[in-house]
Amino acid sequence: MPVVVIANPKGGVGKSTLATNVAGYFASQGHAVMLGDADRQQSSRLWLGLRPPAARPIATWDVSADLIVKPPKGTSHVVLDTPAGLHGWRFNDILKLADKIIVPLQPSVFDIFATRAFLDELAAHRHAGKVEVGIVGMRVDGRTIAADKLRAFVEALGLPVLGYLRDTQNYVHLAARGLTLFDVAPSRVEKDLEQWPGICRWLDAVRA
Repeated sequence: MPVVVIANPKGGVGKSTLATNVAGYFASQGHAVMLGDADRQQSSRLWLGLRPPAARPIATWDVSADLIVKPPKGTSHVVLDTPAGLHGWRFNDILKLADKIIVPLQPSVFDIFATRAFLDELAAHRHAGKVEVGIVGMRVDGRTIAADKLRAFVEALGLPVLGYLRDTQNYVHLAARGLTLFDVAPSRVEKDLEQWPGICRWLDAVRA
């Protein structure tokens, strides 16, 4: 059972947007998905409450900011949204659970600086074979100089850039209805879906 953790110690980088859409992708593949929210703001849990009954089911994994527990049996895929300021024992508990960690990162010097120590620590765990780590550029045009600088920064750490998600209101409008890109007609979100194949391949890949 893969456990995918969405983590970044900085707030406002798009963790919940990424977490809900990763859960939506897994659900679209027919998996039994649970979405947990360890953030005190409970954005992902709120989103689950908005999800319409007709949408592919995504169950709630009851976790809290102070207690990270193993997901229940009967689940095939788990996604965990984490709080800003993640460190210490909470970070260590999550590392023990995680098979894959995705770090959403915006291409600004402030975001990169705020996340540097966290990425260094994740890179060390990755090199030790403890967890797979990938970066997703958020609210960025992959053709820009900012994207090139983000890619160069991350590659220097030995971490892969899985993809870049553009700055669009589609995520906002879908989230307000408890939906993801993978819940609506592809023609409605074609440009956004074009940015997901690399992320999806990485999510689906099983470590040898």
